[in-house]
Amino acid sequence: MGTENGFRVNPDFFDLLRSCHLRLVGTPLGGPDATARWLYEDAPFCVLAHDTADDPCFTYVNRTAQRCFEYDWAELVGMPSRLSAEPDRREDRQLLLDAVHRDGFATGYRGLRIAKSGRRFWIEDVTMWNLVDDGRLVGQAATYRRWRDA
Repeated sequence: MGTENGFRVNPDFFDLLRSCHLRLVGTPLGGPDATARWLYEDAPFCVLAHDTADDPCFTYVNRTAQRCFEYDWAELVGMPSRLSAEPDRREDRQLLLDAVHRDGFATGYRGLRIAKSGRRFWIEDVTMWNLVDDGRLVGQAATYRRWRDA
């Protein structure tokens, strides 16, 4: 879906994020004037996506999420997404992933996460949805607007 640098603001991936969010969740992701560049650079909410590998890896993390997790693009993209939660919190996270896989999306999730520095924080009111391209599941994405230190 694009080169490492281009993927950050890839309009095709942006369209996939938005169209799947609208179709599955029923609400738009960003406003009517939102662009791929805006979502990556300026969106005031976190957006992350991972692939469908047995141990899913991040494929997209906007700058707001990078600041939240204290990692840059190169550190997060390719990292197994399970590492965003501590080992004792991964079962709860997996239940969310399974529900989204089964139902297409889930809303209202709250979970404890860990930043690069070891700082623990709550992500709240998370919406997660499947990314389906030409009828094929290619990943899952999540967004949240609220987080606070634990």
